[in-house]
Amino acid sequence: MSRRPFHKVLIANRGEIALRVMRTARRLGYGVVAVYSDADAGAPHVRLADQAVRIGAPPPAQSYLDIPAIIVAAKATGADAVHPGYGFLAENEDFAQACKEAGLVFIGPSPEAIQAMGNKAGAKAIMQRAGVPCVPGYQGEDQGDEAMLREARRIGFPVMIKAVAGGGGRGMRLVSDADAFPDLLRSARSEAAAAFGDGTVILEKAIANPRHIEIQVFGDSSGNAVHLGERDCSVQRRHQKLIEEAPSPAVNAELRARMGAVAVQAVKALGYEGAGTLEFLLDGDGQFYFMEMNTRLQVEHPVTEALTGLDLVEWQLRVAAGEPLPLRQEQISFTGHAIEVRLCSEDAAQDFMPQSGRMALWQMPDAIRVEHALESAAEVPPYYDSMIAKLISHGATREEARARLIAGLEQTVALGVATNQSFLLSCLRHPAFAAGKATTGFIAAHRDELRPPPATAGDVALAALLLSVSHPLAHPVRRGRSLAAAFATPLRFELDGEVCDCELLRERDGSYRVMQGGAEQRCEIVWMDGDTIRIRRADIIDGARFVRDGDRLFVQHRGRVLGLRDLTLAAPHSTAAAGGDGKVRAALNGRVVAVLVRPGDRVALGQPVVTLEAMKMEHVHTAGLAGTVSAIEVAEGDQVTTGRIVVEIGGE
Repeated sequence: MSRRPFHKVLIANRGEIALRVMRTARRLGYGVVAVYSDADAGAPHVRLADQAVRIGAPPPAQSYLDIPAIIVAAKATGADAVHPGYGFLAENEDFAQACKEAGLVFIGPSPEAIQAMGNKAGAKAIMQRAGVPCVPGYQGEDQGDEAMLREARRIGFPVMIKAVAGGGGRGMRLVSDADAFPDLLRSARSEAAAAFGDGTVILEKAIANPRHIEIQVFGDSSGNAVHLGERDCSVQRRHQKLIEEAPSPAVNAELRARMGAVAVQAVKALGYEGAGTLEFLLDGDGQFYFMEMNTRLQVEHPVTEALTGLDLVEWQLRVAAGEPLPLRQEQISFTGHAIEVRLCSEDAAQDFMPQSGRMALWQMPDAIRVEHALESAAEVPPYYDSMIAKLISHGATREEARARLIAGLEQTVALGVATNQSFLLSCLRHPAFAAGKATTGFIAAHRDELRPPPATAGDVALAALLLSVSHPLAHPVRRGRSLAAAFATPLRFELDGEVCDCELLRERDGSYRVMQGGAEQRCEIVWMDGDTIRIRRADIIDGARFVRDGDRLFVQHRGRVLGLRDLTLAAPHSTAAAGGDGKVRAALNGRVVAVLVRPGDRVALGQPVVTLEAMKMEHVHTAGLAGTVSAIEVAEGDQVTTGRIVVEIGGE
C-alpha cells in the first residue's frame, strides 16, 4: 500500500458541500482552498476558506466545469489534493485524470473506475457480465433518432431515457408512447449535454412504482471493501430525490445482506477506491435491479453518518491518502433511524419550478443537523442546483426521527424566495409515508393531497395585520387602550395567487378587527420584536415570523410560508399582465435552449414554443392561446429574466 500524503485540499465545488468538506478537512489538520464564480464571490464557502480563487463567470461551463481553471487554482495556492464534492466534475474521468497528471491527489476513485462505472451504459454491461440483475434496456453505440425509437419499441413502452453521464435526474425522461418519444429524446439530450457535457443516452424499461434503494460502499488501495447499509430514496420529483431515509422500511436483514454482498463484489472486482453508491430498483416482489453506480459522495450521505456514527468525508480523505479502511465489515453497526429532506428553492405549486432571488430572512433549526450555505439577505443564483439546505434527523425509531424532522422543518425560516418547505412537511405527514409505504410513485399518486391547503380566513387576517404593521410608514406598534377615533384602513393584497380586499380596524382597546366579505376576525398583538410577532386570537396565543421586502411580505406560520404582494396602491390588474394578450413570458431567469416555433406557424393552446434552462433543469413554455406566431423575441443561447417576452402570438 503506497502512502499519498497531502496537506492542503482544494474543494472544487460550492455551497453546502464545500462547507461540509471544509469542516472535516480542517478537523484532520488540512488547509482548505475554495473556488468561486462571480455569482458566488461573497458566499460563505469563499469567506471561510483559508484561500479562495476566482475561476470564472456564473454559468457552470465557465467556472465549476472549467477543468484547466481549477487545476491552475490548485497550483497557484499550493494545494496538493482536490475534493470534487458532488455534481459538477465529481464523476468526470477527464478531471480525475487532469488532477493525476498535475501531481494532485484526487479524493475519489481512479479515472478508470469513474469511466467504467460513471457511464451508465458501461456500468450495466459490467454488472451483466458479473451476473447482477439489470433493468432490460438499450445501451448501444447507435444514438440515431431512428435507432433509438426502434429500440424503445423493442423494449416496450413506457421507457426511461437516461443520460449516460452524471445523475440527479438531469437528462432523464419517462416516455409513455412512441408519439412523445422524439421530443423527449431531444430534451433529454439537450439537458444532459448542458449539465454534463455529454448528450449520450440509454434506454430502460420503466418498472411501475418501484422503490429506489441505494447501497453505500467504500474501497481502499489494498483491495478491501465494505458496505454501510442502504438508503431508501423513493420520494422523488422530476426523478430527483427529495427525502432519503435509512434503514429502508422495505429492506429486511436478509435482503440487506444480499444487496450489500452484490455491491461489495462489484467494488472488489473494479479495484475501486473511495466512496461510491450502487443504485437499485426494488419491485413489490422483493426483486432488485441494478440501475447505476455513483462514483462519488452522495448528497444524502448524512443519513448513513447518522446511523453508523462515522464521518464519510474523513473516510474519503484517509483512503485518498493511502490508508486502509478504518473498519472491517463486521465492525460496522447501525443504530436507530435517520431521515433527510432536501430544502429547495422551487415552487411546488408550479410543477417545482426553480426560484432564484434574494433570501430576505434565513434561520435554520438548532435541534437537528442542517447542512447549508445561506444567510439572510443572500442571493440564490439561477445558475446552479435548486437545493439550498439539507435537514437530517435521527431517532431511536422511524417515528421518532419523523417527528423530530417535522418539528425542525416547522422551525425553519426561509423567507424571500419560494421553497418546498410546506410540501416537504406534507410529505412527512402523509399517512402513506408515515406507514413506510412510499414508492417512486408517491408524489404522483398523492399530488393533490400534498399541496398546501388554500388560505383560510385566519391566514387573511394575519396577512392583513402584518401588511399594515410592517409598512415602512407604519407607526410603532403600541399595546393597550387608545383614545384615538377608530378608522378602518382598506387593504388589497395578493395572497398565494389570489387577490384579497379587506379592511383593518384598530379598536380603542388595542385589538384589531379584519373585515372581509361580511365576515370578521379579531386579534391582538401580544408581543412584537423585529421579525417575530405573537398574536392572540380566541384566547389562543400564536407566533409567526415575517419579513417585508419592498411590496412583498413573507410570513412563516406553523411551518407554512405565505407570500403576499401589497396591491393597495397598485394600478388595476390587466389581462395583458396576466398573459391574456398572446405574449409568452419567461416564467423564471434562465437560458434559452430551444425555440420550437417560427414566425407564421399556427399553434394550439398549450403547444410548446420555447424551452428555458435554469438550475440545470429544462422548463417548457407553452402558448397561452391558439393562433399564429407573430414574433420570436429570443434566440437559442440568450439569457432571459423573469417576465421577458419570448414569443408573441396573434389570436384567431
